[in-house]
Amino acid sequence: MRKQDLVRVHDHLWEIPQSFRRDMRVPARVYTNERMLEQVVSDRSLDQLVNVATLPGIQRYAIAMPDVHEGYGFPIGGVAAVDAREGVISPGGIGYDINCGVRVLRSQQHHDDVKPVLRKLARALAHAIPSGIGRGGATTLRRDELDRVLRDGAKRAVELGFGVPEDLNHIESQGRIAPNDPKYISDDAKERGRDQLGTIGSGNHFVEIDVVDQILDAEAASGLGISEGQIVVQIHTGSRGLGHQVATDWIRSMMKAMPKYGISIPDRELACAPIESDEGQKYLQAMAAAANFAFANRQIITAAARRAWSETLGSSAQLGILYDVAHNVAKFEEYGGRLMLVHRKGATRAFPGQPVLIPGSMGTASYLLMGEEGAMRDTFGSSCHGAGRIMSRSAAKKQINGHELRERLEKMGIVAEAGSVKGLVEEAPEAYKDVDAVVSVVAKAGIAKKVARFTPIAVVKG
Repeated sequence: MRKQDLVRVHDHLWEIPQSFRRDMRVPARVYTNERMLEQVVSDRSLDQLVNVATLPGIQRYAIAMPDVHEGYGFPIGGVAAVDAREGVISPGGIGYDINCGVRVLRSQQHHDDVKPVLRKLARALAHAIPSGIGRGGATTLRRDELDRVLRDGAKRAVELGFGVPEDLNHIESQGRIAPNDPKYISDDAKERGRDQLGTIGSGNHFVEIDVVDQILDAEAASGLGISEGQIVVQIHTGSRGLGHQVATDWIRSMMKAMPKYGISIPDRELACAPIESDEGQKYLQAMAAAANFAFANRQIITAAARRAWSETLGSSAQLGILYDVAHNVAKFEEYGGRLMLVHRKGATRAFPGQPVLIPGSMGTASYLLMGEEGAMRDTFGSSCHGAGRIMSRSAAKKQINGHELRERLEKMGIVAEAGSVKGLVEEAPEAYKDVDAVVSVVAKAGIAKKVARFTPIAVVKG
């Protein structure tokens, strides 16, 4: 893809016309500014977006958010809405980490309250919340109990003692997506997830202590219980090995099924099936069950964080949920009187008045946004989900010295509790786009407004 192949719609939106390629069913659109567009065209993300525009039943546009980068089939930061009756479901449009998402917890503490015990607090969180590749946690479930989690999500975690019923009011879909049926999740997937509840895993997943350093919309922030100088905790993780195996199983199944339905796609990574087909319906239920596993995972991590918090700061120190939102999932939603299945892969739902959580890299800022009407009009109620990578993990390991990075974070006042130097290096700030620029694009495009900015003071990673 070349920059000259795109047409500027306005300063923060560019379009690849439907005429660009004969098999496109709709135009492809990317929200970005001109400077970041140079980064976008440097990988295959827009070529992947054009491929998404060929999916049967896709409506209006294939959309990329300003944090877009190359992924599996769909670009990460991609949004595609398909007709619920005539369209297809593509597991690549949800991704391998089903319901990877972000939860923000509010504390009653301010920076001065935690500064004297910050290192102790970070270590307490690291001890309470296992991290790392394949690492299991203290919660190991029997098969029948795991099925209940897959059906009921965060609700079941609360019933098991990991939180209170009020928590569910602050989670997207109240922490449970239906319809779902655990029988469509393979034994291999269940075995991988059996001991992984309450763990964050590796990669870009983390638990982070942040300070609210700017209030950008006082009224909205007050309504969400956020004030300048307040301490918040971010949790970023998903469905762990279970979700990965669900994606693997159903991508394989759909690759075999496509000839039966006469579906031809330009990239086998876009393997799909009609939504109303047997394969489509079974995958949707498996995806929902895996999403519920992720909601339960973040709920159990929250319970561990609350325990570490009160043990370090005193029994009166409490953590409440501000919001929890998914950014790898497909949902049925209505637009223009038509029911659609909206694929969001590395994209966050941004309905008007809904909190939108945008984590940055561990050395930069994160943002609390709020969805606006422009999202419903232009992006199928969707926003960006983070900063977006500009450097692969392998490139980061070659270019960045882990010990120097740790020293640099310490000088910035950030305590890093990482299971490995490699895990730290892969998520270095320079591996990501400028989150301030990414968020400015969605704000100026009328998709979501800025409410508050957070900066990290401690991070726990695998």
